[in-house]
Amino acid sequence: MPAMDRILGKSRAGGEGEGAHWLTVSDLMAGLMMVFLFIAIALMRNAFIERDKIKEIAVAYQENQVAIYEALVDEFENDLKRWNAEVNRETLAFEFKSPDVLFGMGETRIRQRFKQILSDFFPRYLSILKEYKDSIDEIRIEGHTSSIWNNNTTATEAYFLNMSLSQGRTQSVLKYVYDLPEIVEDKPWVKRHFAAVGFSSSRPVLGENGLEDREASRRVTFRVITNAETQIRKIIEES
Repeated sequence: MPAMDRILGKSRAGGEGEGAHWLTVSDLMAGLMMVFLFIAIALMRNAFIERDKIKEIAVAYQENQVAIYEALVDEFENDLKRWNAEVNRETLAFEFKSPDVLFGMGETRIRQRFKQILSDFFPRYLSILKEYKDSIDEIRIEGHTSSIWNNNTTATEAYFLNMSLSQGRTQSVLKYVYDLPEIVEDKPWVKRHFAAVGFSSSRPVLGENGLEDREASRRVTFRVITNAETQIRKIIEES
């Protein structure tokens, strides 16, 4: 029997028997098409489920972002002006903008006035964040400087000197708030979630003319980073 006949089950009689065997092959092909269709539907369903999960996380992220922002503004609205501080709605950064209050020129030691502000600010700040701890990945204490150092340094030298300076300043801030007696019970959580990051002059504040505002560029911020991106990545990896 020819190989093709064996595969298709073709009879020697031909005629009606041959048509019956071809009908069987047609049924087989139709069945396979149905299987592929069901597989495609299942894959589409999983894709829609994944999309809906990501959308749900995105909506929850936006709601949390707004809730954290509003909670911070409600708590500190009477303090922002006297501290020369502001809360950024988009980045959830609590920004202290008075460089003459924060540190001495070229120093990492916190000035007394800024210590007083931090002693008032941080326990209240931490109390708010704990209400949203399940959606928080990290809180960064970020240090920023202007792009200058002195007249005898190149731009590259100034950048790296300011990197060390900004890093040292944020470490000083983190150590100070970590040692506050009011947060002793929260130290484990602070240790897991807070980081001190120095950005040097890489993120300057620009004036209306598009040039660096050196005074405004010298600042310290506390920025909340939510875990929405981590949750979305987890869904993609599990899919």
